[in-house]
Amino acid sequence: MNISLITLAIVFLLIAIRQIGNVRLHIWQVMTMGAGVVLLTGQIAPRDALLAINFDVMLFLFGMFVIGQALEESGYLAHVSCKYFKRAHSIDSLVLFVMFGFGGASAFLMNDTLAIIGTPVVLLLARKHKISPKLMLLALAFSITIGSVASPIGNPQNLLIALNGKIGDPFGEFFRWLFIPTIVNLFVAYAVIRLFYRNDFHHVPLSHSQEPIHNHDLAFLSKLSLQMVLVLVVLKIVTVLLQLQIEFRLTYIALASALPILIGSPLRWKIVKKIDWPTLVFFAAMFVLMEAVWLSGFFQRLITQSDLGITSTSMILSTSVLLSQFISNVPMVALYQPLLLHAGVSMKGFMALAAGSTIAGNFFILGAASNVIIIQNAEKKSHHTLTFWDFAKVGIPLTTINIIIYWLFLSFF
Repeated sequence: MNISLITLAIVFLLIAIRQIGNVRLHIWQVMTMGAGVVLLTGQIAPRDALLAINFDVMLFLFGMFVIGQALEESGYLAHVSCKYFKRAHSIDSLVLFVMFGFGGASAFLMNDTLAIIGTPVVLLLARKHKISPKLMLLALAFSITIGSVASPIGNPQNLLIALNGKIGDPFGEFFRWLFIPTIVNLFVAYAVIRLFYRNDFHHVPLSHSQEPIHNHDLAFLSKLSLQMVLVLVVLKIVTVLLQLQIEFRLTYIALASALPILIGSPLRWKIVKKIDWPTLVFFAAMFVLMEAVWLSGFFQRLITQSDLGITSTSMILSTSVLLSQFISNVPMVALYQPLLLHAGVSMKGFMALAAGSTIAGNFFILGAASNVIIIQNAEKKSHHTLTFWDFAKVGIPLTTINIIIYWLFLSFF
C-alpha cells in the first residue's frame, strides 16, 4: 500500500470539498495534515523532509510578501493601480487590462510575485465597481499563469528548463516559440471567463476615483523596493543573456529589495506580522508531501515503463499538464527534463515542457503555487475565495484550449 499516494489523494479530496462536518478547512491546514501523515507513518525521514523544503522559494516568497504588504499598507499599491486602471471604461476593458497588465508583468516579475501584488488590487477593483470577486480573482490567476509561459524567468519551472536544458539563448528561444500563442491564449482566457461570467458583464460605464496614499514614508520605501525588484530583474536578464557566471538567484532579488522596508521603516514588525504566513506553511508542507510521493517512485515508473512516445510534442504537453496536478510543476519538470535530455529531444520539446508544466496551473488549484497564493491571500484580506469547483469549471475547458493552441504553434509554425 502506497501511503504517500493515498495521502496525496485525500489531500486533493479535502482541498476540493474544504469542509468536514461544520469545520471549514483552509488549504494550508489540509496540506500540513498531509505532510504530518507521511512523516508520522515513516514515508519520509525527518532529515529528508527538512532537506525537501526549498528554502530558496520560501525566502523568495518571504521577501515578496514583505514588499507586497508594505505596498498595500502604505496605500501606494491602490494609488498606482487606480492610475493604470482608470483608462478602463467598461468591465470588458477592465478585465482585458487585468489580463494583459498582470500577464505581461508576470513574464518579468514571476507569477508568484504578481499573485502577491495583484490579489489586493483585483479585490479593490471588484469592490469599487461592484464586480464579482471570483471573476476578478480568476482573471488574475489565469493571466499570470499564461503570461509567465513566454519567459525563462516567468516561473520557477521555466527557469529550471532554461538553466538545465542546454539552451544557449533562453530569452530568444522562449520568445520565438511561445510569445504568439501566449498572446492568443490571453485573449482566449478573457473569452472563456466572459462566457462563464456573462451575467456579470454589463455596459454601465465605470467611474474611477483616485485612492489616497495613507503613509507617505512607507510609500516611498515601498516604491524604492519595487524599483529595486525591477532593476535587479533586468540585471538578471542581462547576466543570462551575456552568459555571465554570476550567482544571481531570484531569492537574492526578493530579499535585497525587501531590505529598505525591513531596515528603514518603523512599521517593519507590523508588516512582518501581517504577511501571509499560512501560505509559507503551505509551501513547506507541500515540499515535504511531494518529496514523499517522489520517493515512492510511482510516477517515475509510470513514465519510464510507459510504451508511449515521451518525446513527442503532444505527449510532453499532456503529460506535463496531468502530472503537474499530482506532484506540482517544478518536481514534474525535475523528473521529466532528464528523460528528455537523455532522449536528445529538440528545442521544441523543451518549449512544450515549459508550456505544458506552466499552463497546468489553469487546470486545478494545486496546478500552480500562484493559485494557492491568490486564494489564501484573498481569504486573509476578505471573506472572498475560490472553491475547487469555481476554479475547475472554468480552468478545465480553458486549459484544454490553451494546450491545443500551444500544440498547434509548436507543431506547425
